Amino acid sequence: MGDRHSGTGYRPPAPPRAAMVQWPESFGTRFAVFVDTEEEFDWSASFSREARGTGHMAAMPQAHARFAAHGVPLTWLVDHPIATCPRSVEILRRLIEDGRSTIGTQLHPWVNPPFEEEVSAYNSFSGNLPAALEEAKLALLTNTIASVFGTRPSIYRAGRYGIGPDTFAALARLGYRADTSMRSAYDYLPDGGPDFSAIPNHAFRTGPDGAIVELPLTTVFTGAMRRGGAGLHRRLGSLPHGRGIAARLNLLSRVALTPEDMPLDDALEAVRVAVGEGRVCSTSASIRRRSSPATPLCPRCGGPRRLPSLVGRSLRAARPAGRRAGIARRVARRRLRRGPILRYCRGRWGPVAQWLELAAHNG
Repeated sequence: MGDRHSGTGYRPPAPPRAAMVQWPESFGTRFAVFVDTEEEFDWSASFSREARGTGHMAAMPQAHARFAAHGVPLTWLVDHPIATCPRSVEILRRLIEDGRSTIGTQLHPWVNPPFEEEVSAYNSFSGNLPAALEEAKLALLTNTIASVFGTRPSIYRAGRYGIGPDTFAALARLGYRADTSMRSAYDYLPDGGPDFSAIPNHAFRTGPDGAIVELPLTTVFTGAMRRGGAGLHRRLGSLPHGRGIAARLNLLSRVALTPEDMPLDDALEAVRVAVGEGRVCSTSASIRRRSSPATPLCPRCGGPRRLPSLVGRSLRAARPAGRRAGIARRVARRRLRRGPILRYCRGRWGPVAQWLELAAHNG
């Protein structure tokens, strides 16, 4: 969607240990579900200021009820087309009457006034805009949400995870207390966006005087070589089909806890790994109408996958990996010991074959 970019971009550094949020022992293991509540659009098309459809919001009460049946509150991250649509606002007002769900903010700059920038892929990352324009858009959206819902939002996510070097100062001035824009271990520099390669899953304080609590979107590495993490995944990306082969061999897969473009079974395994390692999971779910190009398809029937099914199955899966993970590692090691695979890797990938051999013999 738009041109690819190269060069420098915003790279938030790894947070220092002192900035990490220390959860009390009584906090236990918890997760949060954020809903990207936004206009209808086609990610394969160009950005457009006119793409402001909200017909899909009619499906939100049913989805909300499915989450509520499992005791899961939702944080609805609302953007400008939703906040200025009376029907959408009325739907969301009823949903947050449960006393547990809440409204947050999501900024899509191409449909959020003031309109001073050129519509482009680069400018779709709000952190790439001039600082004054980014804050003006965010202030207008924040005030609109406060006006129509009667409460000021305190949590934010940049559309396309597009924060920049001036974002947190603006958030602090507007009274925000939390942000969930960082997608751990993901790099959007090739598209003109930020690079979160150094960002962990754990919550941490950031912004002026640590005024903002960052809740990164959880990314989990699964497979026999998952301890190699982001570094190994990045190296595999430089090799022909490297990541795909590693995933098919159950060696290494990068899984973000979102139903978009993530196979359900992979997400369930990631939940098991995350809980087994004591992580706090932030699951982002973009609920869209069934005809949306972003809607994941069910591998069994070929139809749109029902998002709420991920909730129930994820809750049942939220337990330490234990015996199942041990079996998966043994299966991966047996696959690795097959001669043709390692011979192919030695011939094509050189040093990466050493990683595979190490996993095969040492687990």
